[in-house]
Amino acid sequence: MAYAKILVAAADGVATITLNDPATMNAAGIDTVTELADAFRQVAEGAIDARAVVVTGAGRGFCSGANLSGGGPGARSGDGSGGGAGAALETHYNPFITLLRDFPMPIVTAVNGAAAGVGCSLALMGDMIVAADSAYFLQAFRRIGLVPDGGSTYLLPRMIGRARAMEMALLGERISAAKALEWGLVNRVVPDFELISEATKLAHELANGPASLGMIRKIMWRSLDANFADQLADEARTQNEAGRSKDFIEGVKAFLEKRPAQFTGA
Repeated sequence: MAYAKILVAAADGVATITLNDPATMNAAGIDTVTELADAFRQVAEGAIDARAVVVTGAGRGFCSGANLSGGGPGARSGDGSGGGAGAALETHYNPFITLLRDFPMPIVTAVNGAAAGVGCSLALMGDMIVAADSAYFLQAFRRIGLVPDGGSTYLLPRMIGRARAMEMALLGERISAAKALEWGLVNRVVPDFELISEATKLAHELANGPASLGMIRKIMWRSLDANFADQLADEARTQNEAGRSKDFIEGVKAFLEKRPAQFTGA
């Protein structure tokens, strides 16, 4: 499909998906989420050649949240009618977030400026989260009488603990990049002018890694809902899968030959 709200580029094994609606600070209406889902499917299915993905936003912000005037969660018509504030979550946003959780390769989010509302959730879906100095994370739902969505009530307590998750959700205050790093909400904070280069560097490192990196991200996601015994069993099953890959054979051979491995993602 032709994209109006995002840009997609691919080079050297890395696909870069850029939210591109600077006038709204990349607010994520249904149209934007539909385009994002299509782009990620194209990458997952091999139509776009990549082994890692960078997600970022054009202009001053990463994503300012759902577009309340463009069919996002909470959007209503002028007469107050509508299908309920959660309808768009069920039809568009939740399937997209699930698509990201089940994605077969690593995702790096490069967060510039605001990551608010569902934009905060999108940022936190990265396996590696790189924030610019200008970045901030905001659960703004209380300001309009709604509850956090986009998976944030699942992600935040697991990433930063219940107390801090409650603080973000109940108070709706900005969490700066520096505080996000202190809390363990992001992996790295860099100057704004280094954001894309640092995120792309990380993505290239992941893209050049073995097929097992995709398995690692999936087993880590599954661990969030598993008990200890089930997770041990999952590790054994996934290890068997990794052990059948060509990259495992290459990795062992390179180790024995004392040279860098040349992984192909197979």
